[in-house]
Amino acid sequence: MSMTRSLAWRLFKHEARRGELSIILFAIVLSVASVLSLSLFSERLQGALTERSAEFIAADRQLSSRKPIAQEWLLQAQALDLNVAQQTATRSMAFANDALQLIDLRAVNENYPLKGSIKVSDSLFATGSATPSVPSANEAWVDSRLFQVLDIEIGDDIEIGDAVFTVTQILAEIPDAGFSVFNTDPMVLINADALPQANVTGAGSRVNYKAYFTGSTGALDEYYNALKGKLNRQTHRWLSVEDDESAIGESVARAEQFFLLASLLAIVLACVAIGVAAQRYAQRHFDPVAIMKTLGASTSTIRKVYLYQITFIAVLGILLGTVIGFILQQIVVSALSGTVDVSLQIWYWRPLLIAIFTGSVCALLFCLYPLLGLFSVPPLRVLRRDMAATLRTRGGQYLTSGLAIFGLMYAYSQNLKVSVILFVSGLVLVGLLLLATFGLIALGRVLGKGRMSAAQLAWARIRRRALDNSVQLISFALTLMLLLTVLVMRNDIVQQWKDQLPAGTANYFMINVTDAQKDELQAHFAANSVQSDKLFPVTRGRFAKINDEVLRSELTKEDEDNTAERRSGMGREANLTWDLELQNANEIVAGEWHGAWTPQTSTLPDGVYPVSLEERVAQRMRIQMGDILTFNIGSEEVRTQVTSLRTVNWQTMQPNFFFVLHPAAMTQFTPTYITSFYLPEERKPELTQLVRPFANVTLFDVDARINQIRSIIEQVSAAIEFILVLVLVAGSLVLVAQVQASMDERQRELAILRTLGAKGSLIRRSVIYEFLIIGSVAGFMAALANEVSLFLLQSQVFQMSTQIHVEYWLIAPLTGAVVVGLLGAWSCRQLLQLNTTTLLRKML
Repeated sequence: MSMTRSLAWRLFKHEARRGELSIILFAIVLSVASVLSLSLFSERLQGALTERSAEFIAADRQLSSRKPIAQEWLLQAQALDLNVAQQTATRSMAFANDALQLIDLRAVNENYPLKGSIKVSDSLFATGSATPSVPSANEAWVDSRLFQVLDIEIGDDIEIGDAVFTVTQILAEIPDAGFSVFNTDPMVLINADALPQANVTGAGSRVNYKAYFTGSTGALDEYYNALKGKLNRQTHRWLSVEDDESAIGESVARAEQFFLLASLLAIVLACVAIGVAAQRYAQRHFDPVAIMKTLGASTSTIRKVYLYQITFIAVLGILLGTVIGFILQQIVVSALSGTVDVSLQIWYWRPLLIAIFTGSVCALLFCLYPLLGLFSVPPLRVLRRDMAATLRTRGGQYLTSGLAIFGLMYAYSQNLKVSVILFVSGLVLVGLLLLATFGLIALGRVLGKGRMSAAQLAWARIRRRALDNSVQLISFALTLMLLLTVLVMRNDIVQQWKDQLPAGTANYFMINVTDAQKDELQAHFAANSVQSDKLFPVTRGRFAKINDEVLRSELTKEDEDNTAERRSGMGREANLTWDLELQNANEIVAGEWHGAWTPQTSTLPDGVYPVSLEERVAQRMRIQMGDILTFNIGSEEVRTQVTSLRTVNWQTMQPNFFFVLHPAAMTQFTPTYITSFYLPEERKPELTQLVRPFANVTLFDVDARINQIRSIIEQVSAAIEFILVLVLVAGSLVLVAQVQASMDERQRELAILRTLGAKGSLIRRSVIYEFLIIGSVAGFMAALANEVSLFLLQSQVFQMSTQIHVEYWLIAPLTGAVVVGLLGAWSCRQLLQLNTTTLLRKML
């Protein structure tokens, strides 16, 4: 070991015994432990949610095709040790008891499903239980609705195509059934080996072929990379959990975004903590550096000594932080095991690497400027204690710190938008706080004059320590802003989830209700104490034209590469409804709702009626306000003009529509109706009797889907509580570190005031007043910056509705004053109890 390293090691052990390195060590431990615990818990929870969500596509990956999937593709997947299952889906007719019904026929092999399970029930519309098997060659498992329509029972035969099947089970659910209350026919599940004898997939039939894959992520990615060059975008679709656009998929995606946000904020808090600790560490070593220079040590030697010390403390802090962070998240995962489905056996290396990287970068970059200042301390400080570092500019420190924070945020998130939003919000806050500091200085000059009181002493100290107070104010406000952001996002996310699925959310849909049945159905339901929701008229129409441009929903081979041509992208037909009232969870974002429109006051062309269009469909199809949309309904043509665009919350379990027309456009058509109702679990046995008088009506059970979404929301909500607590603790520790950083100067001030005869109660109150003032200003500024960051995050990242949180403009200043005031009083309590003699001795 060289002399420099030996000196650094001896100095390190000496200062470790004295506790000199405790603050910076604690800051590094805090940064590594918080990042590791948050990141590892987030990764494990995301893994659990992804595994849970994979059940909704019955695999890790799914390949859907309009043509039979090549056998060589499946053999290639098996060669990569991937598990493979298959399904063939088509529409066909089922016959029994002189009745017939269009069905959704699913033929599966024995490996289906790879994730999730097929569920069967003992009675109609009852909750299903998982079964490990699939139907045998001559069996059919049948949806509850088909039992009603065909009037069949277990053991009866049904005809599908050229084959006869025996009904042996009531089919309750399959994992990838999907959710659509339109075009949802009763489902029948058969064995794939029985499909050829049914002969229902011949020429002219519309068949969807699916292959399911599970295996390691690396193998799945390798398989897709080898396959994607052979896939035709008009024929094939490769689906993963991340591509799930259902309510469940969006809930999982939003939860993952929140975990990312919380972890990013933890990294920022860790950076602030280390920067504050390093600043104090450097200030407390001005004297040792001056002595070493006086004894002949070169600047190069001193630089190496302290760089070695920083290396020692960084390594120790990273090791301790890693152990503490791992233990902390293990304890929390075990405590939440009854609520959150997270496995302790799964390990992820990325959080560990991120935590080590964070600790290393913070220890280096956030200690860089304080150390440069330390190395510039003149030897004359041995005689003149008022002389400090000669490095005066802080531009390099701010630039280095800013780049380090942004670099860490982007390296962790790989999300440029989130990183920029948080970084810019922080810069806005810093700018506002610098202005606030000048305001406090000016106010301190006025209020700090006159007969000395505790409040005047506090204002005088704020004015005198303007530069240090500005740094402290920025630190407090930034921490409060980050805590507010996490808190408000948590509240808004959980509340919006709960608002989507409140108690009593409709769990059954009824479609194909005729106009003649409307009043009878509502009276029948009312007599049975069941409240049905609004009846929405529905008819099917072919979306034919945009202005004078004819749309095609199908492409020929020659047209595959003509990407400039606009197509409907919605299949052959669209579901049209009409109403004068704007539906719940819909919001007009462009134009005006057509509720007040009348043909007599119309400014539209003759024979053209208003239509409101869902915003994302308009963007995808490049439809603009004022465009003329033409629909073919039967042999009739309906022309409409886009008079408004709507946002639609598709995560609510209620009927929603892309197109809503004015009723005047549809007077010549006879619609069917869709409605929904809620039936408690204990009343499910009444369901068959309830819908028996309406044999033509199709009943769709969404109770299972609602329970799945609620289960995920409960798990994510519990996880968010843990993440919120961790970030709050991290933020509080940063505040303590910032207060501790000013202790040396406060000690000198207290010694002078005590020497001049100031009473202890006066000094104590002045310290508390100072922290109350700084805390309240920091809280108010944090509330303003919080509104900016929340607006950007909710509108640009989380796709949530935005609102102003006025209540936090009052809560934040009060909370800042109370929290910072209490932390200041607690941190200064021992210092305030020392007598004048002891304070003077500590200054020597």
